[in-house]
Amino acid sequence: MPEIEVSAPLVDKLAGLRYCGAMLADAIDPTAIRRVLVIKFRHHGDVLLAAPVFRVLRALIPGVEVDALIYKDSLDMLSANPDIAAIHTVDRRTRGLSLFRKVTIEWRLLRTLRGRHYDLVIHLTEHPRGALVTRLLKPRYAVARRYPGRRGLWWRRSFTHLYDVPARQRHTVETHLDALRRLGLVVPPAEKGLRLVAGSEAASAIETRLARAGLGARPFFVIHPTSRWLFKAWPAASMTALIQRLLAAGHALVVTSGPDREERDIIADILAPLPPSDVLADWSGTLTLKELAALLRKAHLFIGVDSAPMHMAAAMGTPVVAIFGPSGDKEWAPWQVSSRVLTASSYSCRPCGFAGCGDGQLSECMGAVSVDEVSNAVTELLEDTSTRACASP
Repeated sequence: MPEIEVSAPLVDKLAGLRYCGAMLADAIDPTAIRRVLVIKFRHHGDVLLAAPVFRVLRALIPGVEVDALIYKDSLDMLSANPDIAAIHTVDRRTRGLSLFRKVTIEWRLLRTLRGRHYDLVIHLTEHPRGALVTRLLKPRYAVARRYPGRRGLWWRRSFTHLYDVPARQRHTVETHLDALRRLGLVVPPAEKGLRLVAGSEAASAIETRLARAGLGARPFFVIHPTSRWLFKAWPAASMTALIQRLLAAGHALVVTSGPDREERDIIADILAPLPPSDVLADWSGTLTLKELAALLRKAHLFIGVDSAPMHMAAAMGTPVVAIFGPSGDKEWAPWQVSSRVLTASSYSCRPCGFAGCGDGQLSECMGAVSVDEVSNAVTELLEDTSTRACASP
């Protein structure tokens, strides 16, 4: 990369951005940052929620290149994002490979990362691999969250900056952005939005499919009843009853799910009691992530549970009705979009973070959210978004 010339006005601007860090003895020097690596080893939705970090860095440091290091199966969450210069991936499906092949793959990745000459590494999870990568890259600055009792001296010495998160629950996007605040940067509120790019190919495929289904010219809802983690699912009978009500009210529906057999079986159970309908399309397990993103952008409303598609809907600006059980709605609620979040208020134990009650894969608090509550939330959100649309100039 050619040397970037930093003008005097730019230096002044960058200095102003450090105002909140003026009393921070170890605030970074933004003018020294040419390339940044953001590490996020997590699943689809978690990776998407890291998107504002790239956006804010680009807004704060003109000319900076920001790369991502993620798992390969989450690539579609960030690919084509204009805030990201390069995406490096780790394939978790390497168990069947020989030791020599694994070492070769790891060495190639490390060589590629070293070739980028990062000035700053931002590690957004507790994964030890991120700390190891940081040590091997030897950037000028490196920041990660402090994990008392979980990481020792080795972890602390892997980074130049460590930050804590409040004990009080706070949205995951803000927790990610705390890494930048710890460096002395001021986060512009206007740059906190999610960014997800579906792409023209996926958009064209969805346009064609909607037209063939007879839904190309009418509003429709996307219903995504499942999650990768099935203990987050609402009871199938409740979802069936909700779909019946929505169809009776004249709404067109597209039902989606992940490709796993378990998820598709749940969709089959939900739809089995329902008669065929021209305005009910079952696309479960048949869409790529990019196609799902394109579908969500076209949708009038999203209805589902705490899942990656819920976050994708928020990123696409689609209003969301979401049902939460064991997971924390304050940390994982739909971000910066019109929404209704439903929880079982009678369960004081939630959010517990367990894989169902007693880790038994069944969450009683999910079943405690009634069909009436969800149906009413849909009506309220539709009325709210309609009122806002009419009020817009």
